[in-house]
Amino acid sequence: MTVDIFIPCFIDQLYPETGFNMVKILERAGVDVRYNKNQTCCGQIAFNSGFWDHAKHLGEKFIRDFADSKYVVAPSASCVGMVRNYYDEMFYNSAMHNEYRMLKKNIFEISDFLVNVIKVRDFGAVFNHKVTFHDSCAGLREYGLKDEARQLLGFVRGLQLVEMEETHTCCGFGGTFSVKNEAISVAMAEFKVGKALETGAEYIVSTDSSCLMHQEAYIRKQNLPIKTIHLVDILAHGWEE
Repeated sequence: MTVDIFIPCFIDQLYPETGFNMVKILERAGVDVRYNKNQTCCGQIAFNSGFWDHAKHLGEKFIRDFADSKYVVAPSASCVGMVRNYYDEMFYNSAMHNEYRMLKKNIFEISDFLVNVIKVRDFGAVFNHKVTFHDSCAGLREYGLKDEARQLLGFVRGLQLVEMEETHTCCGFGGTFSVKNEAISVAMAEFKVGKALETGAEYIVSTDSSCLMHQEAYIRKQNLPIKTIHLVDILAHGWEE
């Protein structure tokens, strides 16, 4: 099986190791990985900010970049949710309608792809830490992820998953929401990180690096005894141990 990977802006610019780790776990699962160097943004930020013409321009490029892909996999429920849910508004009954519909069927968030498509859950990962899981709004409400990430974490040696209260509550990032409504956004991060701290966890885990970035910024500012980590980085951890 051959898979094309899409690396979102946040991961490309801020968390490149997560992108490399996604390649690592896909290859460990026996998947051949391709990377189109011409890929750019899916257009989500422009779309959410009301710049639909610009978002459509980016969307057209995105569709062309992955036109020949059997599968497209990304470490972001937010970006994949954008393609699956909102490209329809931009490309319905357009010249790219058929190409978009094909892409919609073929693009997957990484945990969904691992659990429900290739059905691989155990990568031999070792992570000797207590963690708690943050359900991102995009993953839970837009993409429709359920327990895929938790299934994968269940096979990680040494990992203890402790569920926080309000795990489904927004962390306050929301893309440009965190910029336009800073005070509210920070208050939401304070609440969410507080719930994570109550569990005694050492790490907050999620499928979306944007949520983790937002919470990590609050954690660092307040010098709190907890860290953030992407699901992919846990699955790629400790193979040599």
